Amino acid sequence: MNKSSLPAAAVLARRDFARSACPPSAMTAWNAGVRAATETDTSISILDVIGMDWWTGEGVTTKRIAGALRAIGDQDVVVNINSPGGDYFEGLAIYNLLREHKGRVTVKILGIAASAASVIAMAGDEVQIARAGFLMIHNTWVGAAGDRHQLRDTAYWLEPFDGAAVDIYASRTGIDSAEIGEMLDKETWIGGADAVARGFADSLLSNDAMRDDPQSRERTERLRAERATDNLGRIAGVSRSDIKQLIQDLKRVTPGADDYGKPGAADTEELRSLAETLRSL
Repeated sequence: MNKSSLPAAAVLARRDFARSACPPSAMTAWNAGVRAATETDTSISILDVIGMDWWTGEGVTTKRIAGALRAIGDQDVVVNINSPGGDYFEGLAIYNLLREHKGRVTVKILGIAASAASVIAMAGDEVQIARAGFLMIHNTWVGAAGDRHQLRDTAYWLEPFDGAAVDIYASRTGIDSAEIGEMLDKETWIGGADAVARGFADSLLSNDAMRDDPQSRERTERLRAERATDNLGRIAGVSRSDIKQLIQDLKRVTPGADDYGKPGAADTEELRSLAETLRSL
């Protein structure tokens, strides 16, 4: 498929009281250690949450992808994906960047492409997926706070984003829009072979296209705990500024730890205590 035949995604204004994030099911399924076996100067890796991750200062942002594409120029590009998703609105913007790239885009789903990452994965002239890989599609998932009027307004505001996702998936696969809508409603996980059969991907990756990085895999449990704390804070109605402050308070590292901040015993206990406190609110 020529990616230019895919619809452009409209990226509307955000709402301060409704923050997009990857759902807990995607974080649970994600193994951060899955990597591409080889990379080149014309490869882009999407191997983290989509959008800025407040905890680590990392994450896959529109700014980062735009910079990578500028460096590559009009050459063909390979996009390696293993991501639980994240900021859906950032995902739509990245999808648009890849769709508009002048060179050929080959997407390789190494592990999972869930939520916002699944939208990004559609923006390829060719999409390949690991046999053990998964796509996960669902309606736009946000954490929101406010009174009944704000929450009702948020539900209406989300509808065009769900419609954009339906258009993208339907255009890619040829599946009827109503059926795609039902798949989004119930959160659908699509395995490698099934993704090819349904048209979400064009072919399966060979097993030697991936490698497992144990050091990166060690991050997964920590990231899950951090994301769970973040989600609980949203549910509890904690403001963005307060969550940022909590994140700064928790971003302590064991001396000599790597840049991702391996937790010490005190850090782990404090994180657990915070999660329990938020659950009780």
